[in-house]
Amino acid sequence: MARRRRERKIRLTGRVLFVCYLCFLVYFLFFADWYNHRPGIMAEVAVNLEPLREIRRFLRYREQLGFKAVFLNLAGNILGFIPFGFFLPVISRRFHNGLVVVLLAALSSSLVEAVQLITRTGTCDVDDVILNTAGALAGYIIFLICNAIRRRFYGR
Repeated sequence: MARRRRERKIRLTGRVLFVCYLCFLVYFLFFADWYNHRPGIMAEVAVNLEPLREIRRFLRYREQLGFKAVFLNLAGNILGFIPFGFFLPVISRRFHNGLVVVLLAALSSSLVEAVQLITRTGTCDVDDVILNTAGALAGYIIFLICNAIRRRFYGR
């Protein structure tokens, strides 16, 4: 009985944190002024559909672009989706399958890129989908590690 109550509490906390994370993500991706993410801000639509093109460009020209630009693009896209991969399996057992989490992350990231293309808030980049999906996979792996630790100390 106490275990079931603890699990419900964990799931509820996970849901609240996941909703907060999604709100932050939407704000950051579409409305954050400091990153020039305002609807219609871009005069031209920038699209990259060639996998790994921008990742290679950022790595090749990292000296000229500077650490901040490279970090925000590469690590930022990965770090931004780690909570996605972590919280999904916390909020529901349906998401305990890593393949489901990865597919949902790829789909969600593709949707974000499509909205960015339509609203002209940022660039539509297949590399962002790759990096976001990698971040969600990392988050799922972190969930598996945390869940194994939890089971070791608290039982099934």
